[in-house]
Amino acid sequence: MSEDRVPGFDTLAVHAGAQPDPTTGARATPIYQTTSFVFNDVDHAASLFGLQAFGNIYTRIMSPTSAVLEERVAALEGGTAALAVASGHAAQVVVLHALMTPGDEFIAARQLYGGSINQFNHSFKSFGWNVKWADIDDISTFEAAVSPKTKAIFIESIANPGGVVTDIEAIAAVAKRAGVPLIVDNTLATPYLCKPVDYGADIIVHSMTKFIGGHGNSIGGIIVDCGKFDWMASDRYPMLSQPRPEYNDMVLGETFGNFAFAIACRVLGLRDLGPAISPFNSFLILTGSETLPLRMQKHSDNAKAVASFLASHPKVTWVSYAGLPGDRYHKLAERYCPKGAGAVLTFGVEGGSDAGVKLVSSVELFSHLANIGDTKSLIIHPWSTTHSQLTEEQRKAAGAGPDVVRLSVGIEDVNDIIADLEQALAKT
Repeated sequence: MSEDRVPGFDTLAVHAGAQPDPTTGARATPIYQTTSFVFNDVDHAASLFGLQAFGNIYTRIMSPTSAVLEERVAALEGGTAALAVASGHAAQVVVLHALMTPGDEFIAARQLYGGSINQFNHSFKSFGWNVKWADIDDISTFEAAVSPKTKAIFIESIANPGGVVTDIEAIAAVAKRAGVPLIVDNTLATPYLCKPVDYGADIIVHSMTKFIGGHGNSIGGIIVDCGKFDWMASDRYPMLSQPRPEYNDMVLGETFGNFAFAIACRVLGLRDLGPAISPFNSFLILTGSETLPLRMQKHSDNAKAVASFLASHPKVTWVSYAGLPGDRYHKLAERYCPKGAGAVLTFGVEGGSDAGVKLVSSVELFSHLANIGDTKSLIIHPWSTTHSQLTEEQRKAAGAGPDVVRLSVGIEDVNDIIADLEQALAKT
């Protein structure tokens, strides 16, 4: 391909970061199942450990299999570099580890995955990191939450479980005025449906367990450095702007420029905290990424048809899916996700919590489990499962009230998906 031609998304999904193995000629990226890598000589080893050269040292820090995955997702998101880690939760820990010190604050949208709400409210307190909550339906709440201690703003592009679309650009403007990076969890949308970098995101995270891998067979997370934030503008982020004693007083922000954040996450976070992704999981997710555009279009088309069916069903009291013309987030979906509103939707069942539990127990094609983003259609009652550790008020605020059922619509024949829901609803 000529150097002046920019490959399309579908081409990047198949080819970005990958090339035939130079030793064996293998076309698929090999699984480099090794703990460590041989150095050429003592000087080579010293240059790698001192960050004077790029290369492989130890699989806890990097691997050739994961490197292909990192380059691919960075290309799909329009970022400058990426770092693969063990899970989506691990990605959030590593990101904030590079930004926060004890006593610092970050602002997060209250419309988030329940596990993230729990992580932010409780686990992060052990690090002395404090969260302040804001509402994506009221941008002024983000502005009001900013303080001198604020180090970042965290949102989801499409919020889980409600499937609501966030006004990324408006919140990015708040972050810019505050002088802090905007972190966008793009798990539900994927870069096929939404490109947060185009709307002001500075850092993007994914649970690759979900749609990027797409087959429910491996766990992984990733951090994408968008390369736009000026880490040297102040001493607000000392891990990037101050000399690092571990690396002979190197200043990472100065040395690595527009991919310094990804480097900091790797050599200061992943290296010492240790949530490494296995080469095998990277291989599986990498394989899944090749069909991402095909799957996401099918997911979205199926979900819209299912949402339309549910919206007209007498036992369904409401449907939350931004792909429906009457949905309150439909205009935002048209702006940020023009190819479709994704696979995840929620709806309310007449009869409340008991009816929701009955519905989940009555499906046959759907799988009842705590995941999204599989090729298979999935169902869960968040009130009693994924969000059960939250208070009643928090569950309702997150869009996981007692009557809520969440679907992750798969890529099966849509008529079969609808038929399964129809027979299950008849039993509620």
